[in-house]
Amino acid sequence: MRELILLRHAHAEPPAAGQDDLARALSPTGLDEARAAGDWLREHGLKPDRVLCSPAARTQQTLAALGDLGCGDVREADAIYEASPGTLAELADAHHDARRLLLVGHNPGLEQLAALLHSGQSGDYRGMPPAAIAVLTFAEAAAIEPGAASLSQFWWP
Repeated sequence: MRELILLRHAHAEPPAAGQDDLARALSPTGLDEARAAGDWLREHGLKPDRVLCSPAARTQQTLAALGDLGCGDVREADAIYEASPGTLAELADAHHDARRLLLVGHNPGLEQLAALLHSGQSGDYRGMPPAAIAVLTFAEAAAIEPGAASLSQFWWP
């Protein structure tokens, strides 16, 4: 079995006037949520083989606040920022050599990807609050495509 873990960034501060969206930081609540997400991942033994993280400050801070997940392969992936579910699926498929891949990113792409991979449809699905984690499980040889995954775990703070 292979796993794809989707982590939406935690609560961020509202944008300041004229601020670039990429620069938005986590709020104090968001930092607490991200720490709780890291605790949950460790408690469930979900150590990723590889982490791909959006370049946005709020995703980078979410990843840092998770604490030590025991993964030495952490990469910034520009394609995650403002990505469609199709782009995210292609990115995950390009990293099929990782048995457990963690994507740290944004909505609506992540929640639509979770729905697409699990149910085969993305539609207007809204189901990943800030700092939520969806764990999708694939058969060993399965491609990352619509309806190919089981939603094995879901958590939010």
